[in-house]
Amino acid sequence: MIYFVGAGSGAVDLITVRGANLLRKADVIIYAGSLVNPELISEYAKADCEICDSAAMTLQEISAKMLDADSRDLLVVRLHSGDPAIFGAINEQMRILRDKNVAFEIVPGVSSFCAAAASLQVEYTIPDLTQSLIISRHSGRTPVPERESLRFLASHGCSMAIFLSAGMLREVCAEIIAAGNSPETPAALAYKISWRDERIISGNLRTLPELVESSGIAKTGIILVGKFLDGKNFANKSRLYDANFSHEFRGKI
Repeated sequence: MIYFVGAGSGAVDLITVRGANLLRKADVIIYAGSLVNPELISEYAKADCEICDSAAMTLQEISAKMLDADSRDLLVVRLHSGDPAIFGAINEQMRILRDKNVAFEIVPGVSSFCAAAASLQVEYTIPDLTQSLIISRHSGRTPVPERESLRFLASHGCSMAIFLSAGMLREVCAEIIAAGNSPETPAALAYKISWRDERIISGNLRTLPELVESSGIAKTGIILVGKFLDGKNFANKSRLYDANFSHEFRGKI
């Protein structure tokens, strides 16, 4: 069996129990060495496990390795950063396995946008402020559809978590401002969130690029934008626990 496992945001104890158990059993682990914390391998992989860093491998090489191991009845873990469903590049891998009638399963992981909110102690959805979170990336060497341009998405004024764009932070902030958002809109860069060297740089759309440039950080960060970052200054409360809001489990008090 081949398992696509979400490694989580980085910390060795933020992988799921299911994911950790599969790493312990794996005969072959193929992991994204440029993104996955190597401590996960040293913590969970058994001594005779074959470890392959996919950072320099092509899709064909990765697929060949998985198929070869599966043909020898070995348990394979394809270890992806965060959750495989978000910018995980697993669709093309799954298509190859389906074409070969090879069984596989997916084990979800804790995405960095979830870990970032936890470290910042914020909630993306605040009543009467925003009830939506946009997860996207800025167009670069890999383009995005025009209908999903950052400027268009940012025009909604929702909470935003922007992946794969830390190296284009000035462009990102400029696009969000051009969409009609105030330059004073809170913004932050969460770098290697939940790793030992985690850093969070907070500012706003106007100040964040300079703050990040002076820090020396150029990649491996997620950009967060929205008023939710200033949530401690909002008294907005959910109706869920309001004494005057009834539902099937509780009547009005």
